[in-house]
Amino acid sequence: MILTAGAPRARTFGFALLAALPLLAGCASVIPEADSRPTTVAPAPPRPAGTPRPYVPRPSEGAGAAAQPIPATPRAPLPATPVPADATTAAASGVLAGPDFSTLGVTAEQATAALVAFRLSCPSVQRRTDTSGLTQGADWAESCTAAKSWKDSDALAFFTSYFGTVQVGAGTAFVTGYYEPEIAGSRTKQPGYDVPIYRRPADLIEVDLGQFADDLKGRKIRGRVDGDDFVRYYNRTAIESGALDGRGLEIAYAADAAEFFFLQVQGSGRLRLPDGGIMRIGYDTQNGRGYVGIGKLLLDRGELQRGQASMQGILDYLRADPVRGAAVMNENPSWVFFRELTGPGPLGALGVPVTGRASVAADPKYVPLGAPVFLSLDRAEPNGLWIAQDTGGAIKGANRFDSFWGAGDDARAIAGGMSGRGSALLLLPRASIARLVPPAG
Repeated sequence: MILTAGAPRARTFGFALLAALPLLAGCASVIPEADSRPTTVAPAPPRPAGTPRPYVPRPSEGAGAAAQPIPATPRAPLPATPVPADATTAAASGVLAGPDFSTLGVTAEQATAALVAFRLSCPSVQRRTDTSGLTQGADWAESCTAAKSWKDSDALAFFTSYFGTVQVGAGTAFVTGYYEPEIAGSRTKQPGYDVPIYRRPADLIEVDLGQFADDLKGRKIRGRVDGDDFVRYYNRTAIESGALDGRGLEIAYAADAAEFFFLQVQGSGRLRLPDGGIMRIGYDTQNGRGYVGIGKLLLDRGELQRGQASMQGILDYLRADPVRGAAVMNENPSWVFFRELTGPGPLGALGVPVTGRASVAADPKYVPLGAPVFLSLDRAEPNGLWIAQDTGGAIKGANRFDSFWGAGDDARAIAGGMSGRGSALLLLPRASIARLVPPAG
């Protein structure tokens, strides 16, 4: 997902699912380029004699197949000067004026979906402080006012009228995918449903380090008080071993530990209850432990090949040997806590629902949340116009995005194997561009 620990989604830590997995997450561990892959192979941990909580996969929960990529030829990034090594924001990375929006080939359907999503984001966009350094709250007033009454059927004209395009840094994009998973679950523990889904524990404390030192502004840590010490919160292994048992934190129980693992990566999802009903859950917080993409671990050890590193392929690996699968999952120390969602959703980092095939997660230090994003990749499915409405724990850096595909089998198939490379442009209000980019001549 969401993936973005700290956002309503996990996203959004998790939804940065696919972002978090090698080829995937959303709200999700990125497969590095071939020339950047470590030359040494990470050793596998000793095979355990048992697991803290036995992992019993449900045969009825098939992993499905990842969608076959539809190839496309991406637009080349604009020539840019090297990005300063110490750049940590879009403004510091440098921006270039891009082509006119009308030349990008965005379809009317894409523009309409983007306008609907943009309209939802406007109240949050105008209130929030943009940490990318690209926009100011007032910059959005004109376009947000116009969006209220603009006809959805004329969305292309809206974006042409109120936005210009810029490229951040080198403009080279990498895009993964996430979706809203639906897994078997129950509100109560019963045979076949025994994987606990926890709410946020009262002893999990988030500390804003910026209160203590100016150079730590924007940095937060999570932990718990143990006697006179502030210590790290329990990791996945400790939680799986029962660290939270007996505290009444369970809001529901999942049927399949591997499916729930991926739902945590996504940051939100749906539980299909035994009576056929649906319970929606969303990211509340995370234990403060760094995310470790198990797909990358398995690739580095040679236990998976590149073609197997989709979400579906990893699920097949985990289910082939439940003891081994449980041990691998525990190598990711991150744990996500949930709350029940009763309104529209899933919610992104702006606190508004994200829209399938229209919302992306991005790093807010490089993309103003709420801004439109144009993607041109070597996969056709994500090409076009999106709105940055979410963040993700593994979505870091310039031109790194996690595309949201909604819910259902098609969304799962596309998001589970999404990995696209190409170029990206941001659409910014014209007032922002006038301030950022000197006029030609």
